[in-house]
Amino acid sequence: MEPHDRAAARLAWTRATLHDDSLTLESASADASFRSYWRTHHQGRSWIVMDSPPALEDPRPWLALGAKLAAAGVHVPAVHAHDLQQGFLLIEDLGHRLYLSELRDDNADALYGAAMDALQRMQERVDTTDLPRFDRALVLQGLEIMPVWFLERHLGSAPDAAERTTLDAAFELIARNHEEQPHGFVHRDFHSRNLLVIESGNRSDSISQRRERSGIVAPRLLSPGIIDFQGALHGPLTYDLASLLRDAYIVWPPARVDAWVESYRQRLLAAGRLDSSVDRARFLHWFDLTGLQRHLRVLGQFYRLWYRDGKPGYLADVPRVYDYVIGVANRYPELADLAALLQRRVGQRDLRTAND
Repeated sequence: MEPHDRAAARLAWTRATLHDDSLTLESASADASFRSYWRTHHQGRSWIVMDSPPALEDPRPWLALGAKLAAAGVHVPAVHAHDLQQGFLLIEDLGHRLYLSELRDDNADALYGAAMDALQRMQERVDTTDLPRFDRALVLQGLEIMPVWFLERHLGSAPDAAERTTLDAAFELIARNHEEQPHGFVHRDFHSRNLLVIESGNRSDSISQRRERSGIVAPRLLSPGIIDFQGALHGPLTYDLASLLRDAYIVWPPARVDAWVESYRQRLLAAGRLDSSVDRARFLHWFDLTGLQRHLRVLGQFYRLWYRDGKPGYLADVPRVYDYVIGVANRYPELADLAALLQRRVGQRDLRTAND
């Protein structure tokens, strides 16, 4: 379907669903996938229309996972109506208050505390039996995006034999770190652009109340609002924690991040989710190398989004991701060669500028 035809179908479906021929749609956001989001207003209330073309982004996993997460007591958008054949969904508007725009020094402890509450709830209550496994093959597949799209496509040459040996050794270390952790629910993109501040007493509470009156028994939905969860997997315990605290879009002092990591370890110990033999250093090692796996993949993925998909919006965030990679790799002697390889290749380049 041509873009203008898709837009016309999306508007017609929204108007028919809300029984209002005067409605208009404005862009709310788009993500790195083929999915897009549109805002409309009806009878004093704001709604989001998710446009998820079935041939490109099947909306059914999003629906199924959303139901699981809501049942676990985390706040995901409630679904008012959907047309899976066309790929249109009318969902709750969680507002504009992304964590990214709300986080400050004086509220970070509270906001991250709420996010870790939600993360713990997901890890404890969401059944992952039918979720894809975040296994060794998927780890290595993700890591290989970096040499292809960052080293070769962006920096101009594929790894030579010595560089390939360095990469293989680092990737093996990361894969072993991935495997030795306990595994469970992984949102996969649990960060400041997918978390929203939800005030108590707003429309989200009325949604919970309507669910209760209609006989739907579920825990009350809590802040933060969580979106973009359709890629969830059964994976390592520290993956979402690394996504949250080593966010590609916002940076905190290392000592503060380490303290948050330790606070989450203590939560897991108190809940019986972590063996008492996992001390602070071991848990931090899990966290660091899991975050490194994510950031190496993202380092390649952000350039792939530009060179392959024509989406330059993520280039501004590359230096932050690169700094995470170098910082963690230099924290562990066994990864020093990886840091040296990347620093040698990058030199003084401005990573925010794409090659023609």
